Amino acid sequence: MLQPQTRYARSGDVNIAYQVIGNGARDLVVVPGWLSNIELFWEDPQVARFFERLASFSRLIVFDKRGTGLSDPVSDMPGLETRMDDVRAVLDAVGSTQAALCGYSEGGPLCALFAATYPERTSALIMLGSYARQRPVADHPWGRPFAVQEAWIEACSHEWGSPIGFDIRWPTAAADERARQWWARFLRMSASPSAAVALIRMNYEIDIRHVLPVIRVPALILHAASDRTIDVGAGRFLGANIPGAKYVELDGVDHVPWGDTCDAIVDEIEEFLTGMRQAADADRVLATVLFTDIVEATRRAADLGDRRWTELLRAHNDVVRAELARYRGREIDTAGDGFLASFDGPARAIRAACAMAEGVGRLGLDIRAGVHTGECERVGAKLGGIAVHIGARVAGLAKGGEVLVSNTVKDLVAGSGLRFQDRGVHALKGVPGDWHIFAVDKH
Repeated sequence: MLQPQTRYARSGDVNIAYQVIGNGARDLVVVPGWLSNIELFWEDPQVARFFERLASFSRLIVFDKRGTGLSDPVSDMPGLETRMDDVRAVLDAVGSTQAALCGYSEGGPLCALFAATYPERTSALIMLGSYARQRPVADHPWGRPFAVQEAWIEACSHEWGSPIGFDIRWPTAAADERARQWWARFLRMSASPSAAVALIRMNYEIDIRHVLPVIRVPALILHAASDRTIDVGAGRFLGANIPGAKYVELDGVDHVPWGDTCDAIVDEIEEFLTGMRQAADADRVLATVLFTDIVEATRRAADLGDRRWTELLRAHNDVVRAELARYRGREIDTAGDGFLASFDGPARAIRAACAMAEGVGRLGLDIRAGVHTGECERVGAKLGGIAVHIGARVAGLAKGGEVLVSNTVKDLVAGSGLRFQDRGVHALKGVPGDWHIFAVDKH
């Protein structure tokens, strides 16, 4: 899916940035948590996939709250009442008379208040990893203690620009450097340090417990059982105190809705809104594929003879498999002197390929490698599809010792510290279009 166009709705004297994706019969508004940047959402494959799945059964509307992302900056962070005006302005701008409101994390209280205040414009309420209040009290002990709150504010004040908060919000991706760098950039492009701190302070004072019994629209509450950011007790409280709410506890640890519970979240939302669910196609996944093969293998085998070549090939395979284990790659197939492997992150695939080239170089061998990221088809333990063909064609362009990548990979590893040399635009046999190819600069 191409990145949707960003438009603006006028709310008082403030411009609110929004996007509309899909053309389903039901309007679904996603109210983001603490911070957002609706254009940067589409730069991360997992985040984009979350929104694409929601848009597959709805007309999806996403926006940046005032003072964040692409919306107008403001001198003072507004309360929930003003933010409700922003939601209404966006609904009016897209011609929506009634919509389901889906708020994750800090977006949840705003959605709950809107649903209670404007039930005629709210077809359903959905809260993901959310809460009624953050500051813990005797009858609501789930929250962020004041000392922890102050430490968080101090960290944001002095460490803004780094992937701060990433490890507890998206722990399953903690080792993915690409995701970490995307998160750091996402925060920088969503708010300034002072704006981020102002939002933290404002959100800490919100308490909508008295609003919950007034909500009369259908409500769905979803919460990961091991959420490290918002305790699951806060989600259970919402489920118990919103009349008729459906509460679902998910087996997961990530706080962000595009993390380890993404498919379960979307399945539950789809069933709640449409009465049926069409689960994500489990046979299609986003993966980074790596192809390697030995340069001039046939000539080397003839020069060395079968026995010595077999020994050398075994040593080569040991090096490749050691680097696969080191960089969390998965061996998919071998074909004589080459490997096909998959990774859950392109930066790891590139670093594994470079380490492989260096390792087999000590054996007196040269390998060529190609890396591409795209949608693959899973057939048992194997991978197939156009992304695999592209990876093979990219590898076929490489010279001895070279690691080539597609422009898709280069774009995804921005901020990882990896450097590239332009190898121009190429037509890949059997693959539509022209492809920009880059060589990894290993110096």
